[in-house]
Amino acid sequence: MAITAQNITSHEFIGLDTRIVNSTNRQIIGLNGRIVNETKSMFTINNTRHKATPIAIPKAGNKWEFKIQGDTVIVDGSKIIKRPYDRVVGREGRRRRREDTREMGA
Repeated sequence: MAITAQNITSHEFIGLDTRIVNSTNRQIIGLNGRIVNETKSMFTINNTRHKATPIAIPKAGNKWEFKIQGDTVIVDGSKIIKRPYDRVVGREGRRRRREDTREMGA
């Protein structure tokens, strides 16, 4: 399934270019780069100004801009505070995986 403006919060963010458009920390507004890692509460981005050192930035307290298929999408970081696997697979996928494991005799 392709990433669209409607389903971006259910997809992997690693590899996407982003920009912080609003933040509780005024010093990082406008910071941009490519997401190279994601945890439950942080994005690590290769910043265009500091290419040698990736920067870890909390998701919460920031609004992140993404360009998807020509559309600009703003995502509130507090809405995506989940482990990437949990956000992408979701509750239904975890339940199905547990059931498959039980059937295999584990």
